[in-house]
Amino acid sequence: QVQLVESGGGLVQAGGSLRLSCAASGTIFKIETMDWYRQAPGKQRELVATFARGGSTNYADSVKGRFTISRDNAKNTVDLQMNGLKPEDTAVYYCYAAIASVGGIFRPYWGQGTQVTVSS
Repeated sequence: QVQLVESGGGLVQAGGSLRLSCAASGTIFKIETMDWYRQAPGKQRELVATFARGGSTNYADSVKGRFTISRDNAKNTVDLQMNGLKPEDTAVYYCYAAIASVGGIFRPYWGQGTQVTVSS
């Protein structure tokens, strides 16, 4: 069984910073990707930050220059450093990973979500 556990959400004023962390645990053979998504009230879940093939990073246009995704392959963790937060960044943030336990079959896993609230 694989679990993703997020931490680091909270309430912050506009212009402030937060750092989200996500740790994968359980029977893990290989992790194909670890990404961050978010879902604001009344909106669809959207991709915030991801690692492309070759290790480069991609970001939603709305967060470019403010958010930074980083990954520690040895610890099976992925972080999201969020600077210059805006009220429109308010959402539940989810960690996503594609993980193979055994047999080489990758399956999708989601964390439970962590609330980020940015006050104006």
